[in-house]
Amino acid sequence: MGDFIVRDLSAETWPAFADIVERHNGVWGGCWCMAFHPEGVGKGHTPAGNREAKHERVLAGTTHSALVMDGDTCVGWCQFGSPTELPRVKSRRKYEAGLEDPPDWRITCFFVDRRRRGEGIASAALAGALASIATAGGGVVEGYPEETEGFAVQGSHLHTGTVGMFLDVGFVRQRQISPRRWVMARSVAPA
Repeated sequence: MGDFIVRDLSAETWPAFADIVERHNGVWGGCWCMAFHPEGVGKGHTPAGNREAKHERVLAGTTHSALVMDGDTCVGWCQFGSPTELPRVKSRRKYEAGLEDPPDWRITCFFVDRRRRGEGIASAALAGALASIATAGGGVVEGYPEETEGFAVQGSHLHTGTVGMFLDVGFVRQRQISPRRWVMARSVAPA
């Protein structure tokens, strides 16, 4: 793993975040990491509108991401937040059917610069997100990663991370919500 530092997404780090998103055509069709927010993406949303909505959330402090920095360049991130900030989850029907208590925090997506994949950036982002959650008071954290053991992985399927990466930092499997996606959780103590 390189000499990365992890910084929270903020008005100060917005230019570095915007740069990586713009270098990747808005990320997954212009999402701008808005798909899990209440606004969502898709019909009625444009990449420019998603960009503006994300920027407004950054300025209001209603979006959280751990940005992995290589110098002044953002090379990836992990988005996290409360269920109020990030109410959308994949496989919602199965997720809600097994839900007993909502988590305090959700880890919803990862992105790594296409030129930098395989360097441990997603793992650094996950560690940074957990550190930020600890600083914010800790609590129960859920993630929704994909099982990759024995499967050929394609493109954006890994936007929720891998089961192995979550296991490495103490998450445990709670329940399966799709053929390869799991709800995984762990508690984070306050810092």
